[in-house]
Amino acid sequence: MSELATPVAQDSSLQKNLFDFDLAGLEAEFVGLGWKPFRARQVFKWLYHEGVTDFAAMTNLSVAHREHLAANYGLALPQVATRQLSADGTRKWRVQLPSGELVETVLIPEGERRTLCVSSQVGCVLNCSFCATGKQGFNGNLTTSQIVGQVLLANAEMAAAGDTRRVTNVVLMGMGEPLLNFDAVIRAVNVMTEDLALGLAKRRVTISTAGVVPAIYAMAECTEVALAISLHAPFDDLRCELVPLNKKYNIAALIAACKHYVDVLGERRSITIEYTLLRGVNDGAEHAQALAEVLQGLRCKVNLIPFNPHPGSGYERPSGNSVRRFQGIVQAAGYTTVCRATRGDDIDAACGQLVGQVVDRTKRQARYKESLAPQVPQVQEIPVTQAS
Repeated sequence: MSELATPVAQDSSLQKNLFDFDLAGLEAEFVGLGWKPFRARQVFKWLYHEGVTDFAAMTNLSVAHREHLAANYGLALPQVATRQLSADGTRKWRVQLPSGELVETVLIPEGERRTLCVSSQVGCVLNCSFCATGKQGFNGNLTTSQIVGQVLLANAEMAAAGDTRRVTNVVLMGMGEPLLNFDAVIRAVNVMTEDLALGLAKRRVTISTAGVVPAIYAMAECTEVALAISLHAPFDDLRCELVPLNKKYNIAALIAACKHYVDVLGERRSITIEYTLLRGVNDGAEHAQALAEVLQGLRCKVNLIPFNPHPGSGYERPSGNSVRRFQGIVQAAGYTTVCRATRGDDIDAACGQLVGQVVDRTKRQARYKESLAPQVPQVQEIPVTQAS
């Protein structure tokens, strides 16, 4: 399967963007035009299998079909604004949107695997206390084409760099809360897992959420991709400090939604619990023991993430001994527990470090920067008097 050699430029026209459709959506679109549904499958193959973005070259469509597509539909994907390469091989791209804002995408190579961390929003509305993205504020959702486009972009960039491999795994763990952009994200993962498009296995595409409980129940009705939960604390009072969304959907409600999701998927499936370890905040033995109790009855594995520092966060990375003690307690309770290796922190590409460039309509970014500014003491002016 080939990929787009060069992503198509952003198009500010009012045409519908074909990259914003999943297959079912495009079939419905074409049926509405009086076309047969199989025309959508033909177009998908041209776009995603052949990398063809010239309607005139889609030769198994009639001339009339091609002319209608060219006149009424666009093919726009995000563009690379900057590229960074970490000493450990991690790559980070800043992706430019039509607004001029930037979101960040991170590729993590490991053996034959190529995992892409994809953004779903411009900034993030949730403002988790330890996350750099949340401090940038929020300015809207990405479209399906801008989410899928990050995968196509990464494949094209790897090919240009001489890497013959393609993205093998996608994690929606970049900028934003995916489940607050539900429709676009679900369409995007449908494209990622569609055989006529990117063809990734459903277990290799992961939606990560801080706990939008109603959307987890909605996921169970429309997708079978993997689910990861950003938990970060076993106590409601502490989690409310770290993840303010917990004030709306507490831990008990979140775990119940997770149990429902894995029950719908079947007994061979589980979810991932993400837990960022913060020195002296949530990394104690009592936190590990409480976490094991919270997870009782939930088919899951635990992914421990030592905090990745960023300016002004107020938090520190825990010691190695603290991480190992925490891991040992949770493992002893019967949960598969791994400690995620920090990747790309030298280019601010590690978990919790993505910032992009956001025109912040929440004004949170300005308040955060003001809080980091050094306080300059006010000097009282003394009037100058003339000597007599």
